[in-house]
Amino acid sequence: MNVSKLAGLAVPAALLGLMAVAPALAQEAIPSATEAAPAAAEAVAATVNKGDVTWMLVATAMVFLMIAPGIGLFYGGLVRSKNMLSVLMQTFVVGCMMMLVWVVYGYSVALNAGGIADQFFGGASRLFLAGINNDSTAATFTDGVVIPEYVFVAFQMTFFALTPTLIIGGLVERMKFSAILLFCLLWGTFVYLPVAHMVWYAEGYLFKMGALDFAGGTVVHINAGIAALVGAIVLGPRIGYGREILAPHSLVMTLIGAAILWFGWFGFNAGSNLEANGGTALAMLNTFVATAAATLGWLLVEALGKGKASLLGAVSGAIAGLVTVTPAAGLVGPMGAIVMGGLGGVVCYYFSTSIKNALGYDDSLDVFGIHGVGGIIGSILTGVFVAPSLGGVGVDGYTMGGQVMTQVIGVLITVVWCGVVSFILFKLVDMIVGLRVSAEAEREGLDITSHGERAYTH
Repeated sequence: MNVSKLAGLAVPAALLGLMAVAPALAQEAIPSATEAAPAAAEAVAATVNKGDVTWMLVATAMVFLMIAPGIGLFYGGLVRSKNMLSVLMQTFVVGCMMMLVWVVYGYSVALNAGGIADQFFGGASRLFLAGINNDSTAATFTDGVVIPEYVFVAFQMTFFALTPTLIIGGLVERMKFSAILLFCLLWGTFVYLPVAHMVWYAEGYLFKMGALDFAGGTVVHINAGIAALVGAIVLGPRIGYGREILAPHSLVMTLIGAAILWFGWFGFNAGSNLEANGGTALAMLNTFVATAAATLGWLLVEALGKGKASLLGAVSGAIAGLVTVTPAAGLVGPMGAIVMGGLGGVVCYYFSTSIKNALGYDDSLDVFGIHGVGGIIGSILTGVFVAPSLGGVGVDGYTMGGQVMTQVIGVLITVVWCGVVSFILFKLVDMIVGLRVSAEAEREGLDITSHGERAYTH
């Protein structure tokens, strides 16, 4: 299969690898032992680059760092001290659980052929990673260049493990540990996997439509943001919300977590190019400048509205910029990334403050306001700034109106699917184990009531 032709459409780099399992194809193509030797030698020499492999191994480890300790410290610092340990437990354990789910059936369902429902769901060909060994390879953007399939599996596994931990930010300080684990297991299965298949698999519905998502604007951020919003509404607000001060207990921890997230995001965005080349460098540069622009944009409107610029605003703006540029990281130019980041910071500020307060939902750590809204903005604006005239890489047959409409359709499908299925899953989990801890346990804090430990002993 000529992967480079698909890559020329600027489709998401992260998922093209599923289309080539070299050993099987090689055996099918070999007519005789005499012809096989030079062909095999040429394939090995042309396709495996240790620099690409090394970069992807590093990028995979960087994305893992976003889970532990990145999200744990970022979210943990934003809750009250009596719930710090519970947040660390939730993010760490959910990440571990999702890794196992990925290798058992997640990779197979998300990124492999699905038979009659191939546009929407994958199949069973890779259950328990069947058929994969040290010689199996996955394609990249460049025709004839591959990486070991194990590397591709591991890289995508970190995305799958990371995404449910983002949802936790909208549910903190009041949801049962068992309920979080069960919900994330079901959500990963019935929301993340089909959306990833539609967006990133070569025969997926949105992929074939031409929707662009370089590193996870829809699959990761819109998905997580919508699920957090639905969960916050179903759960109801924390005790004292709107009447008591529920202030972060350690903005120092939150800044450390945010810095780790930004560092890990280079693996997240630049790693999604699957190779070490100019496209990777573009994604990395955009991850720098969009984040910086969003930080300043958030602080500007905060200072104009409140008279002061806060550290919490700075780190929130940074995350908003990272989210906004994610679907566009390897597709737009640096100037486009700056505009996208700046707009993302400003709009996410208003959704996380004025709009949330007006509507009264307790999205505790602004997962919807930042990840959901930022993902929506970034996904739609990708259709604008991918234009070569605006510094983007361009796509075949591009028209700005047509591509923006395709992006909007992709966003709407993701929002509706995630919203409806997440609501059903929250209700199902409530029936099975119950969603909320008791009022007494919530007041005392989840550290001691859920885990019998405290983050701090004084």
